Parts: sequence; structure tokens; C-alpha cells
Amino acid sequence: MEMDAWYMDSSAEDQRRPHRLEPNQSASLGALEQLGVFHRKLNADIYETDPELEQIRKDQGYSYMDIITIHKDTLPGYEDKLKMFFEEHLHQDDEIRYILDGRAYFDVRDKEDRWIRISMNKGDLITLPAGIYHRFTLDETNYTKAMRLFVGEPVWKAHNRPADDLDIRSKYMASLQGS
Repeated sequence: MEMDAWYMDSSAEDQRRPHRLEPNQSASLGALEQLGVFHRKLNADIYETDPELEQIRKDQGYSYMDIITIHKDTLPGYEDKLKMFFEEHLHQDDEIRYILDGRAYFDVRDKEDRWIRISMNKGDLITLPAGIYHRFTLDETNYTKAMRLFVGEPVWKAHNRPADDLDIRSKYMASLQGS
């Protein structure tokens, strides 16, 4: 099953709503790949023993992994964390997330600085490239369980927008010139 992604409206109402344009304007997997965003669908029911996930981790050098459950009953400082995750930011490293249960959204900026909302469901693995502006939120179910993957030690530092002066942002923007 292909991932569902669309261009967002400019409404400031509840971030957990879909925010589709009227009429809906889908964003294809190919359009996301041109931005450096990659998606795989895996079997989250067997994540602990999944040979496909193990091969991806080996091939990509994802040596660190942890699991976060984002729900008001399980995440200390839940509301503050959601606000922080939804601040537009970038990272110095790729962001790799694998949804093990529940649902959530990743929003990324396209080349024209428009928001694309990516609906993440159980089994979706996504890689956001270092230097891309993005944000994260739950959907209206208010729950997701996700695996976070890193190459080497995890780096949690987010650089809120504007961060255009960072080398990683310049490298990311240069990578878009050929696509």
C-alpha cells in the first residue's frame, strides 16, 4: 500500500486534523523522493525479528534504536513534547522513524516552501534527509508508537527555523538543484 501524502491548507486550527486542500492535492511518492524523503512499508507485527528491517538497519548503518510511545498516559510532558515536535525545524542528521502502532503525521516543505503532510500508519518507515524543514504531530487518535533509528549515537538537537545559515541546510538545498 502506498503512503498517503497531500499538500496542506493554511488553517491554524487543530494540528491533528488532516488539513487537506479543497479540492485535495495529493503528493506522490516520487515527489517526496525528489525531496529526499523515502518510505518503506514493513510488517510492524514482527519488528523484533523482521529480517527486512534487520537488512535495512545493516545496509544503512542504523546502529542505534529506541522506541517511543506518544500518548498522554505514557509520555511525560506530553503536551509540551507535542508542541516541541510541531515546531518547524531541521536536523544535522537524517531522521528515521518506523511506526509500530497508531498513526501520526510528518509535514515536510517542498521546493516552493509549501507544506506536504505525510500520513504515517502502522508499518510505515520514513527517512527524512538532514537539512529538510519538517515537523511532527499525532493525528486525532492521539497515539503512536514509533521506533527511532540512528547512525551511531542519537543526536536529538533540533534547529528551529530559520536555520538557513547551517551547512547542512545549504547541502540539502544544493541536493535539490539536480532533481
